[in-house]
Amino acid sequence: MEGLGPVAWPPELIRTERLVLRGPETRDRAAFIELLASPEVHTYLGGPRPRDELEHEMSGAPERWPGSFVVELDGSMIGQILLRRTPGHHRPAAAGKVDLGYLFLPRVWGHGYAAEACAAALDWFAGVLPGEPVVLATQTANARSMRLAAKLGFTEVERFEAWDAEQWLGMRSPVTPSS
Repeated sequence: MEGLGPVAWPPELIRTERLVLRGPETRDRAAFIELLASPEVHTYLGGPRPRDELEHEMSGAPERWPGSFVVELDGSMIGQILLRRTPGHHRPAAAGKVDLGYLFLPRVWGHGYAAEACAAALDWFAGVLPGEPVVLATQTANARSMRLAAKLGFTEVERFEAWDAEQWLGMRSPVTPSS
């Protein structure tokens, strides 16, 4: 499996108190388009993609690939979690490590869903690839993402300039069982 190594995909459903993490399905197409076309979601990600372009490109079911989770609330997709290895990452400290990414629909912001879903995905990851560190990059101007990174246990590795903005790179070291 490219991206995460020899991990069986898709995994069993991951359930939290309020959410389900699962692989993408055909019924998620409209929510994926909404996520990718949203100016609010893409404020710190280079801007939204044109909706008509997305409608054309995503004619059927969203692509399923290891490390891509749909976040579901009450039977509907509200976001996406991505765990992917980035061999050509633009920062040497992150090269070859797994990168955590996430997108949530603006209507669900502020309810703790991102923290709950990311924590569940990171717990799953630690179970299937123990000992692997995870990195997260975000713009320092993205206060919500900076708070979430801290809440999830990411610590700053470096700051750098990219895409005309200051970026923050954090790492979450794996928890090692004590002997």
